[in-house]
Amino acid sequence: METDSRIELKDVSFTYDEAPSPALSHISASVQPGEFVAVLGHNGSGKSTLAKLINALYIPSEGNVVVCGYNTKEEKVVWDIRRRAGMIFQNPDNQIVATVVKEDVAFGLENLGVARDEMIPRIEQALSAVRMSKYADSAPHTLSGGQKQRVAIAGILAMEPSVIIADEATAMLDPSGRREVLDTVRMLNRTKNITVLWITHFMEEAALADRVLVITDGEIRLQGTPAEVFDRVEEMQEMHLDVPPMTALANSLRQKGMPLPAGILTVDDMVQEVEKLLCPSKSVT
Repeated sequence: METDSRIELKDVSFTYDEAPSPALSHISASVQPGEFVAVLGHNGSGKSTLAKLINALYIPSEGNVVVCGYNTKEEKVVWDIRRRAGMIFQNPDNQIVATVVKEDVAFGLENLGVARDEMIPRIEQALSAVRMSKYADSAPHTLSGGQKQRVAIAGILAMEPSVIIADEATAMLDPSGRREVLDTVRMLNRTKNITVLWITHFMEEAALADRVLVITDGEIRLQGTPAEVFDRVEEMQEMHLDVPPMTALANSLRQKGMPLPAGILTVDDMVQEVEKLLCPSKSVT
């Protein structure tokens, strides 16, 4: 595993050919090694453009993107970047290239020229990490959407990345599949210290991140911990973005005089705070 898994964006702008305005405008941000950062924004805000810049699929019109110590503007290091920064796309069917799961996981390794005797244990370890070992000989088309995404993640893991970039990787999945994929990536983040950039429009997913960036009209408008960002309910609504349901409820109850603290994100948070109000003696240690 690479020791430098940092992502740095330094005054980055990107404009599509013949577009009247930039998709991203003078963005500066960093993601530290081992950090799990969620990126939020409405459709057309620039989220996917950001992902493609980090994976060197696009080159910035201005500024610099540095991934794992490599500047994406240097053409000779593009494959070094993509080996270290694996990308999960929105549609799992677009990432499946083989007719057998283990062969699909092997695809990236074959492109890297990894020797066969080294390839086999890496495939086995990657499938084990995403809990898909028993499907190694299965046909991908027989799998659920969540399972297909886990196979895609295994293909990335086999290349031993330092960074995972997920570009709305759960958008086409049902709630069970979304939880399956998110839990897998969070587990890899914790156990293997893989840096994660998680682009999503699901607020409940962003609430589980270490930090949240909110992009609108090509600019970073808010950033901070999930509690810091989501407690700015009115600003989020102005950007046509939701907040987690419990955060919205807490904000509504505070406006009606209920003395709830900031930082409520989940049902468990809400239950804990309401119990403190109803039974204050239980909260005394």
